[in-house]
Amino acid sequence: MGDRLTPRDLAFLTDERPTAPRQNATVEIFEPGPGGFDYDALLALIADRISFVPRYRQKVQLVPGRLANPVWADDSTFDLEYHVRRSALPRPGTADQLRDLVARIVSRPLDRHRPLWEMYLVEGLEGGRVALLTKAHQALVDGVQTVDLGQLLLDVSPETRPMDPDDWVPGRAPTPAGLVVSALRDALAEPQTVLDTARSTGSHLAREARRAVRRGVGAAELMTGRRPERPTPLNGRLSQQRRFVTLEARLDDLRAIRAVHGGTINDVVLAVIAGGLRAWLMTRAESLAGLRQVRAVVPVSVIDENEEETSLGSQIAVHFVDLPVGEASPVVRLHQVSYSFESHKATGRGVAASRLVSIAGFAPTTFHAVGSRAAAAQPGGSYQIAVTNVPGPQSPRYAIGAEMVASFPVPPLTPGHALAIGVTSYHGRVFLGMTADRDLVPDADILCQCFADALAELQDTASGGRGRAPRGRRRGSGRGGQAGS
Repeated sequence: MGDRLTPRDLAFLTDERPTAPRQNATVEIFEPGPGGFDYDALLALIADRISFVPRYRQKVQLVPGRLANPVWADDSTFDLEYHVRRSALPRPGTADQLRDLVARIVSRPLDRHRPLWEMYLVEGLEGGRVALLTKAHQALVDGVQTVDLGQLLLDVSPETRPMDPDDWVPGRAPTPAGLVVSALRDALAEPQTVLDTARSTGSHLAREARRAVRRGVGAAELMTGRRPERPTPLNGRLSQQRRFVTLEARLDDLRAIRAVHGGTINDVVLAVIAGGLRAWLMTRAESLAGLRQVRAVVPVSVIDENEEETSLGSQIAVHFVDLPVGEASPVVRLHQVSYSFESHKATGRGVAASRLVSIAGFAPTTFHAVGSRAAAAQPGGSYQIAVTNVPGPQSPRYAIGAEMVASFPVPPLTPGHALAIGVTSYHGRVFLGMTADRDLVPDADILCQCFADALAELQDTASGGRGRAPRGRRRGSGRGGQAGS
C-alpha cells in the first residue's frame, strides 16, 4: 500500500474550489540548439527521469468511510502522453499570446482521477523559441518526498545526461477492502495514523462550519439590507479565470541599488513591489489615507536546528511584511522593508541566497512550490498578498540541448486574494511572474508596468538621476525583481 497523505497534503485537496485551484506552475522559455526541441524528444527525456519522482506516476486513492487519510497509489493506466501535451501559438507567437495561454491553462483544475500534474510544450514563439509550462498540485510537491519534475529535466551543459533504464511496472491497484484492512492495520501499528485521521476530519468539519457561517452571514445581509464592507483592490471573491503578467530585469541593476542603500536583494524586490502597488492604487484613484500599508506574506528559508546541514527540505518560515504603499519616498520604502526583516535576521536561522543555491538538489521551482504551501497554510485574513522570492543558478541550464533563457513562476491564488507574485533570479536576470484574478484585476498589465516604473525610480536614487528605466512594453513585459541576500 502506498504512503498516506499527510493532514496538510489532504487539506490542499479538500480546500480546493473551482475558483481557487491549488496548483503551482512555472513557464520556462528555451532557445533550441542545432538538434531542435520537439515533442518526442521531450517525452523521451521525461520517461528517462520520471522514476526519480515516483509520485508523478501515482494518484490519490480514497479510503472508504474516511477510516484513514487517502494513500498515494500507482496509476495502473498511467499515460505519459496524457500528462505531457503539445500546444502552439500562431506564428510568430508573441509574449502576450504566451501569457494569455498560460493564464487559461492554470485556470483549469487538475483531474483528481489521475496523477496531479500536467506539462505543456508550447511551440511557435517568435525567434524560434519554445516554452515549457509545468503545472503540479500543491499536495504533490512538498520538497521532501517529492521535488518538482521540471528541475529534473535541466542539465548544466547542452549534453543530455544518460540515466539508467527505467523498468517501472505499476503496482496492483488497491481494492476498497484492501484499503480498509490497511487503514485498520496502520491504526493498530501506528497510533499517529489515528491522530492524523482525526486531525484531518476535524479540520474538514471546521472548514465546512466556516463556510456555513459565511453563507448565513450572506443571507442575513440580504434580509437586513446591510452590505458587507467594500473589499480592497487586493481582495474579493475570485472568479474561475486568471491573468498572468511578467517582468524581467538585470540582476546587476538590483545589486547597484543594494550597494548604495544597503539591505538585501530581497529587500529591493519588496520595495519595488511596494512602489508598484502604490502607483497602481493611485491609477485607480484609491485613497491611500485608508490603505497606508499592504501586508505581504513572504516565505523564507530557515536552518533546521535538528539537522547538521541545510537540505532541500529545510524548514520554511513565513514572514509578514507591511509594504509601505502610503510612503512617497522610494528610499524610505526600501529602508522600512529592510527594517521589517531585522527580527528575522537576528534569529541567526536565516539562509543566505548563496548558501541556499549551493544545497544539493536545490531548484527554484521546488522552492516556489514549498513556499506557496507555507503561504497557503496561513489564515486568509492575516495578509493581503503573497510574494515568493527565490534565488536561482547564475549559470545557464539546458534541456535536450536547448538553453533555458527565462523562468517565470506562476503562483496560485488563495481564496479572497486577487494577486500573487513569484520572483526567480537566473543567470544574471530576474524574472517576476504575477497571477491575478481576471475580474478583480482587469488592469494587471498596468500594475506590472508600475513595478517597472518603481524599479526605475529606485535606480534613479542610486545613480544620481541617471537611472535607466526597465525596457519593455505594456501587458507587463517590462523588466523588474529578484531573490537572495
